[in-house]
Amino acid sequence: MSQIPIHGYERSNDIRCESGGAVRALDKTPVTDPASLPVTTKKAIPSQNRGDLKPLPFVNGHHVPVIAKDGVGAALSDTPAPSAPSSPRIPAMTRTNSMGTSTASTPRIRPTTLDIPGLTKSKVSPDGRIAQRDVGSKLVIVMVGLPARGKSYITKKMARYLNWLQHDTKIFNVGERRRVAAGGQAQTGGPTRSNFSGAESNSYSTIPDKPRPNHHQIAAQILINGHPQADDGLAPLHLPSPVHPHVEEHDDFAVDDTLHAHLEAKFPEIERASTPDDDQDTDAMDQSASFFDPQNKKAALIREQCAMETLDDLLDYILIGNGSVGIFDATNSTLNRRKQIMIHIRERAGPELNVLFVESVCQDQRLLESNMRLKLSGPDYDGKDPVAALEDFRKRVAIYEKNYVPLGDYEEENNMPFVKMVDVGRKVISHQIRGFLSSTAVYYLLNFNLTPRMIWITRHGESLDNVAGKIGGDSDLSANGTRYAKAMTKFIDQQRKEWDIHQADKFAHTHFPPHPGDHTPPNPHYGPHLDEPRNFCVWTSMLKRSIQSAQYFDEEDYETKQMRMLDELNAGIMEGLTYDEIRSRYEEEFSRRRKDKMGYRYPGPGGEGYLDVINRLRPVIVELERMTDHCLLVAHRSVARVLLAYFQNLDRKDVADLECPLGMLYQLEPKPYGVEFKAWRYNSENDGFDLLPDYKLHRATYAH
Repeated sequence: MSQIPIHGYERSNDIRCESGGAVRALDKTPVTDPASLPVTTKKAIPSQNRGDLKPLPFVNGHHVPVIAKDGVGAALSDTPAPSAPSSPRIPAMTRTNSMGTSTASTPRIRPTTLDIPGLTKSKVSPDGRIAQRDVGSKLVIVMVGLPARGKSYITKKMARYLNWLQHDTKIFNVGERRRVAAGGQAQTGGPTRSNFSGAESNSYSTIPDKPRPNHHQIAAQILINGHPQADDGLAPLHLPSPVHPHVEEHDDFAVDDTLHAHLEAKFPEIERASTPDDDQDTDAMDQSASFFDPQNKKAALIREQCAMETLDDLLDYILIGNGSVGIFDATNSTLNRRKQIMIHIRERAGPELNVLFVESVCQDQRLLESNMRLKLSGPDYDGKDPVAALEDFRKRVAIYEKNYVPLGDYEEENNMPFVKMVDVGRKVISHQIRGFLSSTAVYYLLNFNLTPRMIWITRHGESLDNVAGKIGGDSDLSANGTRYAKAMTKFIDQQRKEWDIHQADKFAHTHFPPHPGDHTPPNPHYGPHLDEPRNFCVWTSMLKRSIQSAQYFDEEDYETKQMRMLDELNAGIMEGLTYDEIRSRYEEEFSRRRKDKMGYRYPGPGGEGYLDVINRLRPVIVELERMTDHCLLVAHRSVARVLLAYFQNLDRKDVADLECPLGMLYQLEPKPYGVEFKAWRYNSENDGFDLLPDYKLHRATYAH
């Protein structure tokens, strides 16, 4: 059975007995060449009068461990001494315990338990985030799958969910680097070299339309053309090799043979490939299907180099920066590529860092066709003839299929954690899932579905406490609030009927296989048929103003449910006060909250903060992702802010200050490419709702 090497370490199952009778397993020890051990002069052992039985001798210059029990000395034996050298002993590390005395110990692997911002804390992690040193609590997710199998859809949703839970997560997309390295145009909004200084962690960084070449791009140009582009405007520099950072390039920018040899040694299938474009001298490589042909040696080297550099960016983010989860977004469709990824991770991060492989497989031909057509709007085919682009993309997929090795036997034999998703959630297979973040991600993946549906979010109607300017409490609706409740019920009922008509029309006029002019076939879903009426759920909090806002829905047509998870943030001892009263009575607390609203928690019994709201809304989010029915959530300001932050992937710094006034209805429709967003504003003059076509979520200008 082949094993994945762990660089610089070997496992030991030996047991040692420490003082006090405690038993522990030896930690992983560096592999030491026996020849390098110091030679010790052997000393004579006093003879014992026991015939031919002798005490165990010195072996390789070291005492054999003595086992003592009840005052009895070393056991005598006539067993020949082993000829193999003994394992090197690690000097004990000295540390000071809580009593101020020194104790000896060897390095240990720290326990990895759940870290939840707002709900856990420790000396190294006072805010509940995973500390930089706790590598064993962090996670690398490696995507696997052929093109057009929904990998990007999965990665974006996972990053959105984990970031929303306040676990710093970032996607590292190999295709973006490849497009830059091979001379193509980078997509605005794609990932660049990681920035580890900020606390925010969006799924993507921004690439300008025409990026100035950095040393990685120049190295790629050299690898392709034998020289840098003539018009790059840069003077010759002594740049480190992108694979061997300590090897300098020659002054004349000659192609680095060491670089070629290193990549070819890692990926032997490249060495067997021919190089059809060796004599070409173009400024940029053609990135059509031929670029992905394994017989194209230069392109293969570029792709593998970009993959390893992107993986290094990810590991920098995890090991050096503040990252908790890094998602490696690429096909990774060959077994050799996945082996190299594991070797590289273990070389840099050791055995503690968790790795989870996530494979996306499409067996439904409608879904596959839909994904392929969505690819035509991507950066590789932007502005190209759609018919020719689709044909070229099919060729690219066929090339990948020749060498594709799905996750399976090798990963199981080597105890590698993985998840295989079939048709984006219709079927999920998991293996050896370990760690809190891995379990969190897998649980989320179990609740994917592509069913077309509407999700509506609104605050309750105006309450009596709103009129008085008080926070919290459990007051009734005002007269205006009652008017809003009636108007909202009528509007939602009308939108539900219009949506059913639109979906029926769409279903009647789409075809598979697609007809000329069809943009994309429908995405499959696994539940009620598209032409069947869809259920509509109405969820409220357990506070009167929310319940009363939904009181006019007919329960024969709408499934109404009250949820304590949707209750307003509890203000503790400040419940029922106005903000002016809080400022005057609790000036210090008021100032603390303004400095850090996201991390602030109201003092007193039951007091909460935004992090508490996020954690109690977690099952609500998972249920919204799982269910196939429409849903209206009648909530409160803090809850609406947190829900919108999830669906719109808002930055952490914006969540607690999001403008979310009374009288707004937010409409959300999950799509394969994201979430479609619309905003409607209540019009008190006609008791209707006006669509705001250019509305963007933004931060409030007032401190509430």
